[in-house]
Amino acid sequence: MTFKQKIKSHYQYLLSEKINELRFMISDLAQDAQNDAKGSAGDKHETALSMMHLEQEKLNQKLAEIIGQKNSVDKIDADAIHTKVALGSLVQTNEMLFYISAALPKVQLENKTIIAVSPQSPLGSQLMGKSLGDEVVINTNRFQIKCIE
Repeated sequence: MTFKQKIKSHYQYLLSEKINELRFMISDLAQDAQNDAKGSAGDKHETALSMMHLEQEKLNQKLAEIIGQKNSVDKIDADAIHTKVALGSLVQTNEMLFYISAALPKVQLENKTIIAVSPQSPLGSQLMGKSLGDEVVINTNRFQIKCIE
């Protein structure tokens, strides 16, 4: 398994775990609301149900976002060789190692720190289409592309 395949696999695992966690939380809230509905009445009860419903909506929005990120990562061909930065590229710069996929938390693999950026992010959009040796500047940080996988 190549390093790029390991990165993709790791992010797929993290996103799957987050999806399962959110689904469990949503299910738990639905069950709590159902149980609460059986034995209570009054303003206090209505407020509690409304709060649970709002929390459930927030969790459903977060779930949809995470599923979208996972779909983006799933579409990446980790075997593709890139000469220009594109979706799925692993970009080594003078400063950091970037994985062009989705905006995800940075991870440590094989003693390397990988920062996942989406192609739509300010840095991602500047990196897209660049070649070996090109430079991008974000704020005051200069990133020179040393390697593209």
